[in-house]
Amino acid sequence: MNNWFKRNSIHFIIAAIFLVICFIYFTPAFQGKTLGQSDVLGAQSTQKEINDYRAKDTTILWTNQIFGGMPAFQIWAPYANNVTTWIVKGLTTAFPNPIYDILVFLFGTYFLFCVLKLNPWLAAAGAVAFTFSSYNIILLAAGHSNQAFAIAFFAPILASIIITLRGEYYWGGALTAFFLAMEIKANHIQMTYYLLIAIIILIGIELYKAIKTKATQAFLKSLTYLAIATLLALAVNASLLWSTFEYSKDSYRGQSNLTQNTKEPSNGLSKDYVYEYSQTAGENLTFLVPNAYGGESGLNSLDLPNSEFIKAFTSAGVPQEQIGNALQQLAGIGLQFTSYWGDKPITSGPHYLGSVICFLFIFGLFIVRSRLKWWLLITVVLTTLLSIGNSFPYVSDFFFNYFPLYNKFRAIESILAVTGLCIPILALLAIREAIILEDKAALLKKLKLALYITGGLTLILIIYPELFLSFKQTDQVLFVSRLAQVLKGDMNSASNIVNSLVKDRISLERADAIRSLIFIGLAFGVLWAFIKQKISVTVLSLAFFALILVDLWQIDKRYLKDSNFEEKQDTDQVVKPREVDSFIAKDTDPDFRVFDLTAQLKQDTYNPFFHKSISGYSAARLKRYEELMNGQLNQNPPNHDVLDMLNTKYIISQDTARNTQMIANQTACGHAWFVKSVKFAANADQEMQAISSFAPKDEAIVDKKYEKLIDSKQLVIDPNATIKLVSYNPDHMVYQSGATGTAVAVFSEIYYDKGWTMLIDGKEQPYFRADYVLRAAQIPVGNHKVEFVFHPASYYTGEKISLAGSVLLLLALGGAAYTESKKKKLVPEPAPEPVKAAGDKGKKPLKK
Repeated sequence: MNNWFKRNSIHFIIAAIFLVICFIYFTPAFQGKTLGQSDVLGAQSTQKEINDYRAKDTTILWTNQIFGGMPAFQIWAPYANNVTTWIVKGLTTAFPNPIYDILVFLFGTYFLFCVLKLNPWLAAAGAVAFTFSSYNIILLAAGHSNQAFAIAFFAPILASIIITLRGEYYWGGALTAFFLAMEIKANHIQMTYYLLIAIIILIGIELYKAIKTKATQAFLKSLTYLAIATLLALAVNASLLWSTFEYSKDSYRGQSNLTQNTKEPSNGLSKDYVYEYSQTAGENLTFLVPNAYGGESGLNSLDLPNSEFIKAFTSAGVPQEQIGNALQQLAGIGLQFTSYWGDKPITSGPHYLGSVICFLFIFGLFIVRSRLKWWLLITVVLTTLLSIGNSFPYVSDFFFNYFPLYNKFRAIESILAVTGLCIPILALLAIREAIILEDKAALLKKLKLALYITGGLTLILIIYPELFLSFKQTDQVLFVSRLAQVLKGDMNSASNIVNSLVKDRISLERADAIRSLIFIGLAFGVLWAFIKQKISVTVLSLAFFALILVDLWQIDKRYLKDSNFEEKQDTDQVVKPREVDSFIAKDTDPDFRVFDLTAQLKQDTYNPFFHKSISGYSAARLKRYEELMNGQLNQNPPNHDVLDMLNTKYIISQDTARNTQMIANQTACGHAWFVKSVKFAANADQEMQAISSFAPKDEAIVDKKYEKLIDSKQLVIDPNATIKLVSYNPDHMVYQSGATGTAVAVFSEIYYDKGWTMLIDGKEQPYFRADYVLRAAQIPVGNHKVEFVFHPASYYTGEKISLAGSVLLLLALGGAAYTESKKKKLVPEPAPEPVKAAGDKGKKPLKK
């Protein structure tokens, strides 16, 4: 045991250093403060009804709190039979946000570099390089913890795959299953999909090597273990994946139901929406120079008091103390000044990988002999091209049109998370190669070549940056024209103000380029000293650990600093009800909806705190409801017939003085009602057209495919028929009906046929969709108990599969660990050298 601790002491030291780094950088987190409070509040808004039932020890899988109603498992579900659920819970309980993310980043990447056979200090440097690349830190600052958590498992998954490909099948396969299960649990399919692209390229490179060396049998064996590991990871997450897959067909990212008068694509997301957040063609220069494109949106990147921008405003006759108000007023009319000048609508900062890392990456292209270099280079080139979808659409369009699921994801710049791992891998492999190579003269030549390329590019960005960068927004001419109109036709002042901002952007870029050149020079100096045998491997490794940490730390602190942390606050302390909200809350009806005309229909994180809302905030909303909002509600005025059928009892608006007011909607249809007639529509287009103007209380618009579920001959119009909600639970709605004849009832609940079952007097009966998004059914004559029960097999059966998968995963990990320990016991430890007496020094051993 003592020998084991001695052999692994360096790893414990590095682990302690990682913890110290976390404590120093994220000190406020250890003081109970938190990040991304606005995003947390947004999530709590979406989860309001779910959390209310959790407080009663009840789990619901459907919520009516947002967008009329949708599956809750797309927002939150317990997944208690999934072993990774409890691992995540352990991490989040033991460490504050975002420390658990950072630790997974650091230790996972450290594991990868150890697998790549770097010495511990270089492995630690690589872990810091990936963890503290600016995109990961910016994600944490914004509160995108799930996305960061998914990215954090990139490295250990790749490490486990490499172990398997090396022939350590049991250990590599078990670890692949575990880390992939954790990756899937993070529930950010977009990040997992992007990682899969890199894995496919790696497998392709390995296949080529296996064919070339006639080692296909061993390769296929590795592939078999990886396939089994993948199936096991999928089984562990069966409930999550099955529910998501089943719902995806009906979600916002699913196939469009409409073919006419719609801007929606036939399947997936629109190309413009997918490409909206893509890098500008030259924007990936921020890998090397962080402020090459002006940093973050807004003016926070500028030293405003000393900026040319402020000087131009004062020259235009605006007193300095009034400039802040002037900028707010201009932003209110769409004239938003920002140091960032790329094409993205908004950004929180650049993708900075580190000037030291970029220099080493170029160096690695020249000296790394491993086939991994080609995997890394191909992946970097491909992901970089995909990240600039709008600027260079040829590659992106091919993926968008022909690669399954690619058109389901937006913000394609996030694929650079993969780039942000591959570049540091090659960079650190370059240092390892420099240590191994014996031809130091050739090594020095290639080192100088890397300096000429990266240093030369950086020097150009200092001396004449306009050679590569314009520093102007694409709409600058129009912007100047509109600003001149505000300045009463003063085109000179408008041009001067905008051009002054261009000068400030150049100054920002130049300052960072100088900084990058200094770090490149330091990195070159360290390697030169090593090649000249002036420093040892340990000093070399420690020097790069320090250089990379300092390089990235300085930039990260621009975007995630102590002031980003806030005191934890309860929702009721932050989100205060308005007078209208308090009035509506007095209504004891358990199930009605509220429509707030003052809120953004698709980005409302306020109203769900207090009401079952027509609006909401979720990228996983139902496709039909999305189409309903676009066609009937997202207009002025919204379709009142549709509001009535959705049982909208209250409408919030503002008067001419911008005071909030509330109107009670007297024509709301209620929880359920019997209609006098049914009108059939041939398709979704006709349905949408029909509900544009109709009497929802009297007629139901039904797709013709449900015609067999309605016996028109038996239908009776009974003016005294009633159907009332007698028990409300989002997963179990109970109604009592009474009628003297068979009739069609419409329920003001959102239709979703995957999990909802209708019972009449305890027996399952068919139901169908009406009025484009609602549930409806033919109810027989007499008094009946009508129930809608949500019990999706995708979740409940999936949980049983998850339990089986979790047990198998634990057995696989335990078996692999046992096998590895037995292997190590079979390898004898080297015998200690005999201790020589002082007088024996230099003596030859006696011959027998």
